[in-house]
Amino acid sequence: MKKKSNPLETFVHGVFLIMGLITIACVLLITVYLVISGIPAIREIGLVDFLFGDTWASTAKEPLYGILPFILTSVYGTAGAIAIGVPVGFMTAVYLAKLAPKKVKAFMEHAVSMLAGIPSVVYGLVGMMVLVPGIRKLFNIPDGASLLSAIIVLAIMILPSIIKMSITALEAVPKEYEEASLALGATPEETYFKVSVPAAKSGIAAAVVMGVGRAIGEAMAVMMVAGNAPNMPNSLFQSVRFLTTAVASEMSYSSGLQQQALYSIALVLFLFIMLINAVLNFFLKGEKEKA
Repeated sequence: MKKKSNPLETFVHGVFLIMGLITIACVLLITVYLVISGIPAIREIGLVDFLFGDTWASTAKEPLYGILPFILTSVYGTAGAIAIGVPVGFMTAVYLAKLAPKKVKAFMEHAVSMLAGIPSVVYGLVGMMVLVPGIRKLFNIPDGASLLSAIIVLAIMILPSIIKMSITALEAVPKEYEEASLALGATPEETYFKVSVPAAKSGIAAAVVMGVGRAIGEAMAVMMVAGNAPNMPNSLFQSVRFLTTAVASEMSYSSGLQQQALYSIALVLFLFIMLINAVLNFFLKGEKEKA
């Protein structure tokens, strides 16, 4: 006999379906808008000159619109932030999930949650007032606003998402796995790193994906500490400009081809983030299928 559907359950399912369709529609609208707005400038400038040109001079008498410095800066900045933030966040998550006393764990989890709630502009302000002068004095350079400052700020900003998601993944590992390892004579540390961590690797990898997305999409904080100069990133101590800050810094007064070029930068950034997420998700899916 066919079960009679509950009107309330049907209504809730319908609400969830509508919310899901709205989310998909928003993504599609953003994609279509960026494509329509960004393609004209790429056609006029030329794809090769736009992507591989090494000079951005949008307000010059003879303007140039090469965004290679922005692309390399975003890649280097994100890679540097991941190289610093992932090991620190991972080790902190293992400590809090498996080794920390309850009171220490509770205190540090509250601190991590507060760190996650701090606005980007506050990170940028603290970096500009403390980190930038510190780097200038430490390395005896003219200006501390540089790629190094941006990497450090981004590394700190991605820590909360990496730590919280990694803790959740580690705590979801069945206790039987660890008990079996300990029963076979493994030390607690060996058990945590050779049993718990591999079992939680998909969740930890997802935390890294979230960190990458946060790092590459940040604008306000890096604008305040990186110097916001359209230079090629040839040194950690050079003032640079990211893809995000290029759009944010010039959009308010841009017009004509300059404005269209900024839309093109936004399109490149959007496609860049989509590509990174697709690649990382592909490898995550492959790991799950192997498991």
